[in-house]
Amino acid sequence: MNKLLIANRGEIAVRIIRACKEMNIKTVAVYSEADKDSLHTKLADEAICIGPANSKLSYLNIKNIIEAANITNADGIHPGFGFLSENANFAKICEESNIKFIGPKSSVIDLLGNKSNAKELMKKEGVPVIPGSDGSVNSLLEAAKICNKIGYPVLLKAAAGGGGKGIRIVNSENELEHNFNLVKQEAKNAFNDDEIYIEKFIKNPRHIEIQILADEFGNCIHLGERDCSIQRNHQKIIEETPSTIVDDKLRAKMGAIAVKAAKVAGYTSCGTIEFLVDNDKNFYFMEMNTRIQVEHPITEMRTGIDIVKEQIKIAAGEPLKFKQKDVEFRGHSIECRINAEMPSKGFRPCPGKINEIHLPGGNGVRIDTAIYNGYTIPPYYDSMIAKVVVHGSTRNEALSKMKRVLEELVIDGIETNIDFLFDIIKTPNFIRGNFDTSFIEKEIFKGE
Repeated sequence: MNKLLIANRGEIAVRIIRACKEMNIKTVAVYSEADKDSLHTKLADEAICIGPANSKLSYLNIKNIIEAANITNADGIHPGFGFLSENANFAKICEESNIKFIGPKSSVIDLLGNKSNAKELMKKEGVPVIPGSDGSVNSLLEAAKICNKIGYPVLLKAAAGGGGKGIRIVNSENELEHNFNLVKQEAKNAFNDDEIYIEKFIKNPRHIEIQILADEFGNCIHLGERDCSIQRNHQKIIEETPSTIVDDKLRAKMGAIAVKAAKVAGYTSCGTIEFLVDNDKNFYFMEMNTRIQVEHPITEMRTGIDIVKEQIKIAAGEPLKFKQKDVEFRGHSIECRINAEMPSKGFRPCPGKINEIHLPGGNGVRIDTAIYNGYTIPPYYDSMIAKVVVHGSTRNEALSKMKRVLEELVIDGIETNIDFLFDIIKTPNFIRGNFDTSFIEKEIFKGE
């Protein structure tokens, strides 16, 4: 591969450009009019504007992105995460245009992109799944029958969902009709697809995901787990690896199931199998993300494997250079997502100009970001502006390192969630590793 267009923005675009530079691959940055001064446009070999600030007219504009690839003679497109990264139609157009899509085949994205269909596939192959509907639910009457069969509480979820959108808990039959209509509308608005499905609500689970790599020659390995249980409104805030509840035996079992799931789907590229784990350490398939994950750096820090580079190599037709036995897990890694937002005002986004910035360093510290002194954060996109990642020989060392880094981190001119993150990691139950997906509501917001 000689030249790669990155169909994304922000820190993930910067991350991919840096990987390409180290692989001697030329890069093309695309940007909206609002992002003309963004760091990814300065680091890439070429940059081309693809539309106005509105993401529907720029970063989601397939026609303009393909034209940009053709104009610059890019032979591949990396979608990053979000935007078009799990859009099967975009991947298919890339294939038809003889442009290598850095990800799985469009048919596989289509198969796994619909969460209810993916669940049915896994169920047929013996992968443990959460009890629920057999595919999408089309009517309120059908929903009521399913809910009565599996028992309340249940989750109503958008079939094409992601990013914590289109999910509602229903505790009783009295709440069903309102939430059924609400989720269908949310799904339509967010994904242009109002299909929904139903799952049994697993109380106080851990959210554990397994990172896999699969090449085009049938080789597939896992890179261990990430614990993503610290969430607000189904949005991940802090991730770590290894999980405090996963031992070597459970890791091997979950990893084997994840590899099986990927092979069943004919998967190639990097991907993530997401599970819910209950108090008895039973785990259930939730979904597969067919893209690079926001939290991939903690796995890289723990294994020493560059997932983005491997993703590009796989797309270029190269076989994996290592087998499962070659993967070494070392130490402990934690990631905190830094958002431009105001926790004191309902986490309202806080775009604006950065007057001063200090990014901490030191052994075992990595900060993925696209912000710099004088940069103005636009109001049009996701509020995440940086990822602080640390690695230590033990969890306690990693926690101490994260506390030090958050204390040292300065982003002046806007408000951020840095103090909120610090409040979480100094909480006794978090320090003990005693938490689940309801941790923030129970521990941080308990007096509100």
